[in-house]
Amino acid sequence: MVQKLKRVRRELVKKGVIVNMYTDTMEMPDGRVAEWDYIEHKKGAAAVLAVLPDGKILMVRQYRNALDRVTLEIPAGARDSVTEDTAVCAKRELEEETGYRCKKLEKLLSLKSTVAFCNEFIDVYLATELSCGTQCLDEDEFIDVAAYEVSDLCEKIYAGEIQDAKTVAAVLAYANRIK
Repeated sequence: MVQKLKRVRRELVKKGVIVNMYTDTMEMPDGRVAEWDYIEHKKGAAAVLAVLPDGKILMVRQYRNALDRVTLEIPAGARDSVTEDTAVCAKRELEEETGYRCKKLEKLLSLKSTVAFCNEFIDVYLATELSCGTQCLDEDEFIDVAAYEVSDLCEKIYAGEIQDAKTVAAVLAYANRIK
């Protein structure tokens, strides 16, 4: 049976722009003490699976420092503040990263990206009725945009070419929905 552990102390190790890192001192049910890492994602995020009129999905390619490689993902980004509605964030990120706007936006799913050590949450939206807007990348973003068939993205997921959790969850949820 899983028992609740007790956090004895949380100590800030590093304060970052997007995340803070802590060391948590935890008391186990049997009285032993352990230290665990905890990453606090400060604002939460939103992502958007954008479907073009022909049924293709807009994807972005960008370099990810944590992996030291280029990844294929759905557009996403952090909220501007902890009070920003994730739907507003999703619309903004869609246009900033892809140059498209949407008339229709509905929540597809919500997820926690890495529950073992991080509290980051991402609300994922389905965007349809797209029109051209203006791509406006952040100064440190270099993104290529391309459209893919749902079946091609599913193949890339199962082949291990797409591993980003929010993208995997969104594509598979959407593929299941349109079946």
